[in-house]
Amino acid sequence: MTLDFAALDRRHLWHPFTAMRQWTAEDPLMVASGEGNYLTDTQGHRYLDGISSLWVNVHGHRCAPLDEAIRAQLDQVAHSTLLGLGNLPSAELAAALIAVAPQGLERVFYSDSGSTAVEVALKMAFQYWQHSGHPRRTHFVALDEAYHGDTIGAVSVGGIDLFHRLFHPLLFQTLRVASPHPYRYAGGSLSPEACRDACLAALEALLAARAEEIAALIIEPRVQGAAGIIVHPPGYLRGVAELCRRHQVLLICDEVATGFGRTGELFASQAEGVTPDLMTLAKGLSGGYLPLAATLTTEAIYEAFLDGPERTFFHGHSYTGNPLACAAGLASLRLFAERDLLTQVRARALRAHALLADHLAPLPPVGELRQCGLMIGVELVADRATRHPFPAERRLGAAVCRAARARGVILRPLGDVIVIMPPLSITDDELETIVKALASSIAETVQ
Repeated sequence: MTLDFAALDRRHLWHPFTAMRQWTAEDPLMVASGEGNYLTDTQGHRYLDGISSLWVNVHGHRCAPLDEAIRAQLDQVAHSTLLGLGNLPSAELAAALIAVAPQGLERVFYSDSGSTAVEVALKMAFQYWQHSGHPRRTHFVALDEAYHGDTIGAVSVGGIDLFHRLFHPLLFQTLRVASPHPYRYAGGSLSPEACRDACLAALEALLAARAEEIAALIIEPRVQGAAGIIVHPPGYLRGVAELCRRHQVLLICDEVATGFGRTGELFASQAEGVTPDLMTLAKGLSGGYLPLAATLTTEAIYEAFLDGPERTFFHGHSYTGNPLACAAGLASLRLFAERDLLTQVRARALRAHALLADHLAPLPPVGELRQCGLMIGVELVADRATRHPFPAERRLGAAVCRAARARGVILRPLGDVIVIMPPLSITDDELETIVKALASSIAETVQ
């Protein structure tokens, strides 16, 4: 008997970030297999994976070195706890991560998703100050439109009202500063440099007034992904880091989306010479194969937890440091070096920039093209001059992505911002296919 997988999905599954009434009324695309930068559905149709299976896939699907690493680890052990025991792949991967991370990060704490990596960082920062004789430092600073995950702590430092407003009664208070978003800040009236400086000045005023209450500032370095690929002006991250140091506020860089080559650097923080006090990783950490996350921190923070059982960091996950996932992570890191992948990403980014300029910039509904490496956002607006958006009920971004899917390209909208974030293994020809498909889909949809 042949199973009707779409019917099983509609009957039993609850999908993330999905309006389920609409989902169950439509025929879902059921992925059956993947190879390279393509996914194939149960009907045999192939699609370019233009979003890296939600920003996680690094080297393409069925990447032989990653497949082989996982198979080899299966011959040893699939899982063994890190609570009271160690295992070989988790130790080796921790050393490999420290070797390539911003200098000064020395310790690795594993978890299993970006949200949990952020929870770990928040709790570490809070507990660090409790152990260090500064019990008043309990608040966190975060940017407007921030996204750091969906667990309660991560939502508390998040700032996307559509996602988070329902949960406000559950959340702890967070101090907010404006996001340096030149296209929208002050109505788009400022240059990127002026926008940067205004946002840094506001942050400096907040820290000067309240630093003794603040445990840490958390930021998505250089690019706010879920907010619509907001690309910060150059120098903003470095300015934030300098202000945090000046006021002795810990800096948490959330590299869940920006890490592992997406911006053209292995970690986005490295582009501005910033070493955070804590750094969160997930998504591409395992090459996009298995759930794996990590929170990296300094030796100084680690040492604050050492004296006495009462200083133990009471946090953990059943699958912490899972050997299969860590084996995939090791194989993925090796490929960055063996394939000189960052050089390739920078070349692909230049090609993407040219394609965007040729095929998307001339379209009247395209208000702004935002790009940092292979993180690309295409914002659609009803009026270019006023930057006025389309009515939300039109759900234009979703309609454009449906049209792109009919052209064999999988994209996903963030409202009316269309995200292009392919695997780092994407080719020039495949980039051209994605951009041309999106251009045709916009022209078809916006009448």
